[in-house]
Amino acid sequence: MKAKIVFYWLIGIVIAAIVMVAAFYFDEPVRNFIAQHQSRATHNFMHEVSRFGDWPEHFALGLVLAGLAWWRGSKKWTRIFLAMLAALAIAGLVGRGIKIGTGRARPSVRAEEVWNRFSTKYHAFPSGHVAASTAFFGVLFFANRRAGLACLPIPILIGFSRMYLDAHYLSDVVFATILGILCAILVGRLSLPQRGKAEIAKRKLV
Repeated sequence: MKAKIVFYWLIGIVIAAIVMVAAFYFDEPVRNFIAQHQSRATHNFMHEVSRFGDWPEHFALGLVLAGLAWWRGSKKWTRIFLAMLAALAIAGLVGRGIKIGTGRARPSVRAEEVWNRFSTKYHAFPSGHVAASTAFFGVLFFANRRAGLACLPIPILIGFSRMYLDAHYLSDVVFATILGILCAILVGRLSLPQRGKAEIAKRKLV
């Protein structure tokens, strides 16, 4: 079983590496394509998506949902929503550290502005919006696949909005997605272990 898990992880790492290389290669073509297909209405819509798709909005939503679940006496969903908040926080912290460490300028920002100001406002790699949203809804997917799939368009739309607004390259969004998935897996493993054990126990009894 351990060998199988290691094999799957190796396959995942190879696939992620190939996807990242391809993303870097297509950074400029994708940016140019989006620049040639701009419209005021779409720009305004993407601005609102980006505005409400940041981590504070996700965090507030998670707190509200956790509070409602706790109030209704659902330990299962309270744990799930708290796990979503934990994944969000980890993705945000790790992403911020990588941003400052790499110092990659946003597409619309001069490189010297990144190094002259110690603020992630000018850093592009990775996208904090996408990392937070992917980690947040990633945990939901591992806990409840139907609900997770229903919410899947949210991080996808947020990622597209960040590229449309020229705030991030394709590679920033792709790496953020990978980071978010890893954070969701980590938190899901640590916070939601009982579900798998309960199912195994049920099968044994049957």
